[in-house]
Amino acid sequence: MYENKVLICKDCGNSFDFSVRDQMFYAEKGFENEPQRCRDCRTVRKTQRSSGLGQAPSSTAGLREMFDAVCAQCSTETTVPFKPRGDRPVYCRSCYTAMNTVRA
Repeated sequence: MYENKVLICKDCGNSFDFSVRDQMFYAEKGFENEPQRCRDCRTVRKTQRSSGLGQAPSSTAGLREMFDAVCAQCSTETTVPFKPRGDRPVYCRSCYTAMNTVRA
């Protein structure tokens, strides 16, 4: 059913083997697509993701656009990470946290 395949890495362009054993592993895990990167490039990519590299430039890393709003419960001015539409209430962090602890 399975045969060894030679694939081309989309990052480095080198060919790599997609062995019968690897194909069986992919099938066992339910993966539907063949790997697109060689083992070395996959390892580099995992390392970059876990250390935060390869994301947005550091000047914007971790920063979100914030929008001014007024809390619907206590009327305190606050900022939220989404643009309020006006059709739903917006709460400050304190009121939002208090409401969620009551629900739980």
